[in-house]
Amino acid sequence: MEETSGENGGAAEAPEASVGPEPVPFSMPQAAEDEEGELPADFERLWKAAQDNPQDFTCWTDLLQYCEQEGHITASRRALEAFLARYPLCYGYWKKFADLERRAGYKDKAEEVCVQGLKVIPLSVDLWIHYINLLLGTLDMNLYDSPTRIRSVFEDAVAASGLDFHSDRLWDLYIEWEKEQGNMRNAAAVLDRVLKVPTQLYNTHYDKFKEHLNSHEPKEVLTQEEYEELRTYCRQSQKAERAEQAQEEEEERPPGEEEPEELMQKIREQVLLRRDKVYQDNEGEVRKRWNFEDAIKRPYFHVKPLDRLQLRSWHSYLDWEIAQLNKDTKDPTSEVTAQPQEGSEDSGVAHDDHRVRILFERCLIACALYEEFWNRYTQYLEAQSVDEARAVYKRACEIHLTYRPNIHMQWATFEERHGDLTEARRVLEALEKTLPGLAVVRLRRAALERRDGQLDQSEALLQEAVAESKENPTLHAFYSIKLARLLLKVGRNPSRARGILQDALEISPDNDKLHLNLLELEVSGDPWASTEAVQECVTRALAAPLAPHTKILFSQRGLQFAEDYSNSIQRGNLVVIVHQKLLKELGGTKRGAENGDEDPEKLSTGDDGSAADVSEQVPPTMPHVPITTPPPPVMGADMSAQAGYGAYSSWYQQPQYGSYGYQNTWNYNQGYYPPS
Repeated sequence: MEETSGENGGAAEAPEASVGPEPVPFSMPQAAEDEEGELPADFERLWKAAQDNPQDFTCWTDLLQYCEQEGHITASRRALEAFLARYPLCYGYWKKFADLERRAGYKDKAEEVCVQGLKVIPLSVDLWIHYINLLLGTLDMNLYDSPTRIRSVFEDAVAASGLDFHSDRLWDLYIEWEKEQGNMRNAAAVLDRVLKVPTQLYNTHYDKFKEHLNSHEPKEVLTQEEYEELRTYCRQSQKAERAEQAQEEEEERPPGEEEPEELMQKIREQVLLRRDKVYQDNEGEVRKRWNFEDAIKRPYFHVKPLDRLQLRSWHSYLDWEIAQLNKDTKDPTSEVTAQPQEGSEDSGVAHDDHRVRILFERCLIACALYEEFWNRYTQYLEAQSVDEARAVYKRACEIHLTYRPNIHMQWATFEERHGDLTEARRVLEALEKTLPGLAVVRLRRAALERRDGQLDQSEALLQEAVAESKENPTLHAFYSIKLARLLLKVGRNPSRARGILQDALEISPDNDKLHLNLLELEVSGDPWASTEAVQECVTRALAAPLAPHTKILFSQRGLQFAEDYSNSIQRGNLVVIVHQKLLKELGGTKRGAENGDEDPEKLSTGDDGSAADVSEQVPPTMPHVPITTPPPPVMGADMSAQAGYGAYSSWYQQPQYGSYGYQNTWNYNQGYYPPS
């Protein structure tokens, strides 16, 4: 396992890059002839541990290490396939898988493993080098098409990961291979390209170009066009020098008796003059990036969390690269465009869109488990291509952040915003299957259907949630209130809403929110027809096992409603008597004082200073009782503004609802980290 220490917590020679634009779940076809019989003794135990705890990275590494020690190819394949499907960014295990197939004699399978790995992590310089070395060791280079295939793979490699700051080894391998093939001109062309790429060892490439140019004739390393151009220029320069000398020398040099070495040296000087400008520009780009690159201490993937300094370093680097792109794009004199200039000689140094994307992809290796970077990438891409942004959401949600609900819901919002309601439904349904019982997901699904005008579907989703949560009274009450609100405010059906709340009260008579929402439903209706219903609601609350201050609140609401809308003075006076009696019994006087109100006993004291017995005196027409509650809301108003009851935010912040995803939506595994 020593080879994997780099990407799994130890020092790494090169940074790991990112997943590709369209990840393909890995699946290796297995041939029947290489199937081994019985699996190793402890395989099933370790396999079960990994399957039962898929987020436990240690369980997987224990399984893989055991399979490697046993040398059982079938067990190793099974373990590696399952592991890489969950952790595809661990490039060291792709290399191990390819080596396993190669040692077993399955060269085609070894190549297929590398290809599959590079599809999901195309920025991995190490994996590209491993793949190329595999081909160099297995292909017959005497065959006509073998060099062509190797060169094609090299081109794919530098196109995918050649802009990585640590891609020097890949470029060097390409250059040396061309030299071994005797293609000095191709080697010089590759050197020309890397001179424009800001890499860590940028200066060594210029030194190698000089050495290559001085070791061979210019016509062997330069393109035919550049060589002819420079030879003509240098000859004209020589003729001008000789014309000056001709005034002093009487003899004329015979035709063809030029000094070829002197001419070649002049051509070399001109070549270096041209490259020196490119080198200086590239050196400036390296200097701009050096501090950012130096601040990145763990560019490879690991399940261990990054510290805040590392997260800030990535954000700062992205901020800078995007700012450079925006500055160059807005500059009318700039020749740099926002589109990648693949194939252009200047594209290596340009602050183009391609370079920004490369940096994002590199960032999403070390920070693959931080949804803030995925969100930032999708926001960057959305302005350019909805399909590309969707592909990033797909990678994040289906591979790396399977159990993080927030980014799944953001994906669904993204799809709905762009009109694909079918995909938005699919995303939310898949999330609910992955994390069953998460209330916020069910509410998102119901809200999606409501916005689409599918009120029946929205109602059905909430009804299903109500039916499934009867064993959990608190959650049952929560869903019942949501369903009642939908029926009342959107469906305009107060009768059904009332029935839902009353049914919920049969299960949870001590839930004050149910009582308050039912009261709100009644008081928001026709006041002349709601008097009896309001008093019935208040009576039910007073008989329920509620806290004393809650009962006082209900009594005050009933009293206020009676004063505002009651048609009978006798009924109003009776409500006053009941309320004053309740205050006396439940200590409402003290609570009223605590709320800043005057003592109701003081208010009931006569002008002569003598206190009257509240229970015996005839209640006055305008009772002197403290009104400690605000006026009732307007008809149809939501309870969210009333003393915290019924408010969405208060529900989400209640401790008892934390497990439903409102306060801490993710605590399934400590390997997944909160945003920075």
